[in-house]
Amino acid sequence: MSKQKITDEWWTAPAESDRGNIIMVTGRRDMDGVIAGCRYTVRVEITWPYEPQADGMPSSSTSILMDEVNTALHDEFGLENPVAICTGIYTGDGQRNWVFYVRHLPSFQSKLNHALGTFELLPLEIKAVEDPQWQEYAEMRETEIPDED
Repeated sequence: MSKQKITDEWWTAPAESDRGNIIMVTGRRDMDGVIAGCRYTVRVEITWPYEPQADGMPSSSTSILMDEVNTALHDEFGLENPVAICTGIYTGDGQRNWVFYVRHLPSFQSKLNHALGTFELLPLEIKAVEDPQWQEYAEMRETEIPDED
């Protein structure tokens, strides 16, 4: 079996919420080999609801804290033998949502607790669902704007 290559290449594109607000979608590129490997079958979504500005985006102070959390998550869930892969980040319409595909939930929970351990209590909502076909990832990819080469 070929090694599953996980890249750290991302794209960002605007999308629209059900209420008509802009959501910035950031997605990881080139996950086809990982999807074919069938090792990451559980999708975990971490949602941070916030009080939106008029444009639906977080305030400057909330945005700074979200960026710090994002860095902590990125550092903890690195590309070397990952138990989970962050595949998408959505920001807008009053929430930030990180999407991970997970190999082993208890290991993910341990690493998540470690990543967030230095932060004050955050208003996070976490849910996990089986998604062996990576349906959410496929839907997110529909928002990607192709490069014009």
